[in-house]
Amino acid sequence: MKNIIIIGSRGYKFNYGGWETFVTNLVLNTKDKDVQYYIPNLTHEKSEDRKIKKIDGVISPSLYVPKQGFVTMFTFTIKAIRYFLKYIREKNLENTVMIVLGCKVGPLFPFWKRKLKKYHVPLVINPDGLEWKRDKWSWWIKKCFKISERFSVKYSDYVVCDSKAIQDYIDVEYGKYHVPSGFIAYGAYENQKPKKNETVKKLWKEYDIKDNDYYLIVGRFVPENNYETMINEFMKTDIKKDLVIICNLEKNKFYEYLQEETGFEKDKRIKFIGSVYDPEALLYFRQHAYAYLHGHSAGGTNPSLLEALANTSVNILFDVSYNREVGEDCCFYFSKENGQLKKVLEDVDVLGQKEVQELGKKAKVRIHEAYTWTIVVDKYMEVVNKLLNSQK
Repeated sequence: MKNIIIIGSRGYKFNYGGWETFVTNLVLNTKDKDVQYYIPNLTHEKSEDRKIKKIDGVISPSLYVPKQGFVTMFTFTIKAIRYFLKYIREKNLENTVMIVLGCKVGPLFPFWKRKLKKYHVPLVINPDGLEWKRDKWSWWIKKCFKISERFSVKYSDYVVCDSKAIQDYIDVEYGKYHVPSGFIAYGAYENQKPKKNETVKKLWKEYDIKDNDYYLIVGRFVPENNYETMINEFMKTDIKKDLVIICNLEKNKFYEYLQEETGFEKDKRIKFIGSVYDPEALLYFRQHAYAYLHGHSAGGTNPSLLEALANTSVNILFDVSYNREVGEDCCFYFSKENGQLKKVLEDVDVLGQKEVQELGKKAKVRIHEAYTWTIVVDKYMEVVNKLLNSQK
């Protein structure tokens, strides 16, 4: 039996989010019956602490952490690693690999690496994007993230990079540590056919949305996702379609900032509808959008971008290496240059039906050839098998 411990997501089968999507789909697409997954679940209920559930064969201990804002995941990751160090020892767990998602707690890696080495457990890190580059962090927090990233890479046995651009950065920046690395992206599903369920009907009615008559944005509501540029440039156009925005608006100061800077509330085409956690509804939104706008500028292969290519024919991406790597020649690209996105939007809005269909076909081929969950699972299993064989 191969034991795979994954730490860094909020848990298995949790609400929509990058890491949560990843761990759930990794498990569901693993065909090897000789694999046992262990994924801790974050709970804010003290009474749930240490309770173990088994879902889809996954062993999921609930670990209590009080709500601490962005510090919550740091605390949870530390508690989870400590929990599994004890679990490995007490259960005498063999043939085990630990995968840590994100570089949250890098300075503690030297200590944990020594412990894991004692139990012959290889440590794998997936650094995600470059957290220290995100605009939302202050200078000193960015500095802490950069230091944490260095420790995470230096004291790992293998680095999984979710984009080739991230792998190039890791190899150049930390090549002196001689830690092997490899590129494994996220995945997406093909040929899904969602129904217009009650969630969709409610939102369609509430916001007066019509099929194929809106541009769509889906993503975390943070400055580095270029909402200001996308909204400003859209407002400059005479496009008749709506701009539907699905994001986390709850208690978000950035929303108030954008209201003041752009005055978007005066434009009836711009429709913020908050978060949508219903997967089928979200899929319906994607498949019935005229075009998708992707403003992410920091990070590697973004799950929402893969879902867009798998489901939306016309995709307009912020022009950075991570996005170009995924979209190649089946997407349009924009920069922050004044008026540039406005022109792209106006060009896209007059595409003929045949051009739209051709773009959709190319996007789906791109997903099929490089980003299915089967490909992702196979690559992770290659890494796991290689690391476990090196322990023998």
